[in-house]
Amino acid sequence: MKRKITFVITGLGTGGAEMMLFKLLSRMDKNDFVPEVISMTDYVPLKVIFDEIGVPVKTLGMRRGVPELKGIYRLVKAFRWSDPDLVQTWMYHADLIGGIAAKLSGNLSVVWNIRNSNLDPSSSKKTTIMTAKTCAIMSKYLPRKIICCAEEARRVHEKIGYDSKKITTIPNGFDLDSFKPDPVGRNEVREELGISKDSFIVGLVARYDPQKDHKNFVHAAQMFKSLITKVDFVLCGDGINYDNEELTSMLDSSGVRDRFHLLGRRSDIPRIVSSFDLKCSSSSYGEAFSNSIGEAMACGVPCVVTDVGDSAYIVGDTGKVVKPRDSESLCMAWYGFWKMHKEERMNLGNQARQRILEMFSLDTVVEKYENIYRDILN
Repeated sequence: MKRKITFVITGLGTGGAEMMLFKLLSRMDKNDFVPEVISMTDYVPLKVIFDEIGVPVKTLGMRRGVPELKGIYRLVKAFRWSDPDLVQTWMYHADLIGGIAAKLSGNLSVVWNIRNSNLDPSSSKKTTIMTAKTCAIMSKYLPRKIICCAEEARRVHEKIGYDSKKITTIPNGFDLDSFKPDPVGRNEVREELGISKDSFIVGLVARYDPQKDHKNFVHAAQMFKSLITKVDFVLCGDGINYDNEELTSMLDSSGVRDRFHLLGRRSDIPRIVSSFDLKCSSSSYGEAFSNSIGEAMACGVPCVVTDVGDSAYIVGDTGKVVKPRDSESLCMAWYGFWKMHKEERMNLGNQARQRILEMFSLDTVVEKYENIYRDILN
């Protein structure tokens, strides 16, 4: 008999957490499970891709970032209407409100999902910290299981009081059929952007956000450009465009604006990433398990990453790890890859893809989620 699972999430923006939910549902065994999604807010730009895989999305009309009592009431009504066998919540606000609503709806079984590894007061919102700490107290009573996307996230949340007996770690998974080396795309992207075939491309795929630390990347680029002449920097993600005055001012001040290509949000990420010689993650905090690192590795592109969240664990010995907020170390790591023979760099890229295949394939990750659901439902 098929079992119905209702997934509750704050919203369906274009972040890594939302995309991981999509990837999970795209591969879920539909012979065993019937998934649906409830977005607590009406911010659902990704709804269209959930529609494409036949997963219905409902919205509750709550305000973003503001837990509301009426939201609990609306969610209780939604649960009673849809009558799920299990509720899977996704991120703090959904964990708290979804957990309470599930209890009020007939003591439904709930699985929480944690997607964050940073609760530093200097870089996290007060409401986020307050919600996480409230969840820590309620973790003894509301969820049957708590899934963290990274070991660093697990450590941080156990430290603030989450019930360690309920926590398990399931990393993000990657679709190796979609993310794979693309020599044709590599040449096409370079031609489209006016980049010569022998230019060394360092790429960054990340929305414009303080935690992604584009300032660190730009400073490293300024140093790197003084070391080599044929280099280009390709950036894409929400807010990465020439209308972003803060970013363009940063580029103007660095003197390397002419070497940057700002592409904004792209739907052809595997093709874009395949044009890179090197993928960078320059984040200074907040990463738990980076999707963009794993996606680049799946495309056979070696990575230089800052030691934030599980980034070092993801790349293993296939890339380089440097301290966050250290532009000079970031630059010199890039330089180390540039000095490598092309075949040596390609070999590391192949090893990176193999690491994703063995440890982080999407099918393996989906199976781990399904096994937890089956254990609870059975």
